Amino acid sequence: MPVADALKLTCTACGQANRVPASRLGDAPKCGVCGAILVNGEVAELDAATHDKMTRGDSLPVLVDYWAPWCGPCRAMAPEFAKAAKVLAQEARLGKLNTDQHQEISARAGIRGIPALILYRNGREVARLAGARPAADIVAFVRQHAR
Repeated sequence: MPVADALKLTCTACGQANRVPASRLGDAPKCGVCGAILVNGEVAELDAATHDKMTRGDSLPVLVDYWAPWCGPCRAMAPEFAKAAKVLAQEARLGKLNTDQHQEISARAGIRGIPALILYRNGREVARLAGARPAADIVAFVRQHAR
């Protein structure tokens, strides 16, 4: 497979980097190590290592929801974020990072309030969105900034 046709995707289950042909994104590609589905339209719970691998190296845009379990707006937005993940399944990967458990990542990302959404593309932050949002706003935000 030519390098230009391959997408690099980090497995959210085991952290392994995988190369997937762009034309096969709709075929539920699996991790070569653990067999987890790489592109499934689900929101992934991220740990620090997986967060860093995905946001720095994945070929598809990555939208991270920085949240905490005690945050009412964060909990209220969770179903909307999940709806957006299904709509964006082959355009972007969505993950959540608990800022209470991963304070070093939160500090490094400059999170001042939650929920905070940060979109990463090609290893760089490209846009931020603060506050709880409906799924339609999340989808529009990704589509506007992911190109």
